[in-house]
Amino acid sequence: MPRALLSVSDKRGLPAFAAELRALGWELIASGGTSRALIAAGLDVTPVATVTGLPEMLGGRVKTLHPAIHTGILAREEDETELRAHGYASIALVACNLYPFRAVSSLPNRGIAEIIEQIDIGGVALLRAAAKNYARVIAICDPEDYAPAIAEIRANHTVSESTRQRLAAKTFAHTRDYDAAIYAYFAERLLAPPETASASEELPARITLELSRAQSLRYGENPHQPAAFYHREDNPHGSILGGQLLGGKALSYNNLLDLDAAWRAASSFEQPTVVIVKHRSPTGIASADTPAAALHAALASDPLSAFGGVIACNREMDIATASALGTLFVEAIAAPAFSADARAALSESRPNCRLLAVAAPLSGDALELRSVHGGFLAQRADVGVSPKTWKVVTKRAPIDAENAALQFAWRAVRHVPSNAIVVANARATLGIGGGLPSRVDAVLLACAKAGERANGAALASDAFFPFADGLEAAAAAGVRAVVQPGGSIRDAQVIAAANNAEIAMVFTGQRHFRH
Repeated sequence: MPRALLSVSDKRGLPAFAAELRALGWELIASGGTSRALIAAGLDVTPVATVTGLPEMLGGRVKTLHPAIHTGILAREEDETELRAHGYASIALVACNLYPFRAVSSLPNRGIAEIIEQIDIGGVALLRAAAKNYARVIAICDPEDYAPAIAEIRANHTVSESTRQRLAAKTFAHTRDYDAAIYAYFAERLLAPPETASASEELPARITLELSRAQSLRYGENPHQPAAFYHREDNPHGSILGGQLLGGKALSYNNLLDLDAAWRAASSFEQPTVVIVKHRSPTGIASADTPAAALHAALASDPLSAFGGVIACNREMDIATASALGTLFVEAIAAPAFSADARAALSESRPNCRLLAVAAPLSGDALELRSVHGGFLAQRADVGVSPKTWKVVTKRAPIDAENAALQFAWRAVRHVPSNAIVVANARATLGIGGGLPSRVDAVLLACAKAGERANGAALASDAFFPFADGLEAAAAAGVRAVVQPGGSIRDAQVIAAANNAEIAMVFTGQRHFRH
């Protein structure tokens, strides 16, 4: 009679699976809570303590760590004589999954003692032993594999070699990800860098990525490139941006990049704000008393480029905001929620437009990772610098209205690819120039987009002006106030040009490159 060892934390489908094994003539061995659950289901089960001759010890920390269990799992065909000499017998199937460390450690107000108890020892040993000896043992770590395994056993009294190999690989991935989650917890929450740590030491010495494919995409940036979306294990449902797709076509690779850029920008404003993004670059950012008014202002920043873009709104998308879209073609919209009438109207007028409900704004706490050839780059998010640290460097200081416009422009410019220039008033971008190799060209583009609205407006530059020509171009367009990091060897020339044009200029001491 073949023997199966069952020791699971996740008991989904367990009674039915065990009942099928019993019906097929298998002996069931089970530990602790698993044994109690099966007995309650009316099944004949041999407790692990009966096999080992020892009770569970140390409050349940030691149950299956015994030669009677592990020799039965690890025995090869040539080990059978030795196994029987010690009174042990083979185990042909191990169904095990691990304590919910990730789920418990992510809950608020959980102490370290409670979390440590979710570090599984015996379960990991069982799974690794079974997967190592996959030639003789069926290793199952996922309840979703119960039904396929039973189907094969029912048909062939066992499972095929290829199934054993697949299940073994899945098991090793399961234990790998489990250990990675434990390491991540200790590295991020318990191994804080010393107060004297350098900038590089503030980042972890080792980063473990736990990624699972959530969905395949039609293609990548171009139709000839295959692509998929992978989710982190702290996003267990694989939701896009932590949100829920409510309507429209499936999200594409480029949609995801644009929505991420738009939602990041919208998340950095407190007032009702709308951000329009095309090819990862904002075409308009505006705050207002209502989302509908913010949308009108964001569209006015660059109505031509907004066509075919994506929109993020940091407030519920209501019917007024949906109606304000008019006939504009929009690929996708992200918002914390969509009112019933707005959702109905958008679904009727734009059946292909993706509607993504994203509950939480991006906090900027997580590490940002980007792939490069041969590795990854990691950095902390750019969350900006307080205007309290700004320094007025011109003869004329900004007046209150200009200060408000400078603060809005400086907050917006960090979301524009470098070289980045934003012309703005106190609540909306008027013209954006970004992603250009020449800063003066970025100024010219932003001022051209703003047109007559540049007269009296504020301008933000994500990095210093290397020459006075960019400042002079802004002055020629009518810009009256400028915010920039400063730090150029030609700062004096740029300040002189600002003074000649009676422009008020402040230095932030911090740049906002975005590559």
